[in-house]
Amino acid sequence: MEDLPKCAANTPEGVELEAGKPYFWCSCGLSEKQPFCDGAHKNGTDFKSLKFEVEESGKKWLCQCKKTRTPPYCDGSHNS
Repeated sequence: MEDLPKCAANTPEGVELEAGKPYFWCSCGLSEKQPFCDGAHKNGTDFKSLKFEVEESGKKWLCQCKKTRTPPYCDGSHNS
């Protein structure tokens, strides 16, 4: 069982998201489909995916370092 998530990348991922559509952000860092969840957390971790929707369609910057204080969005935490 892991206490801290794995850093998937030290940069955010810019993705086009549609308003009102559910998305699942990877919180463990183990997903092969970063920054989205593929269920990899189910293999021996206590992590859960984060379900979210956006109010406006467009490009959003999602965290991949897993240190953000505003999940699923990048807040620049990868810089420290």
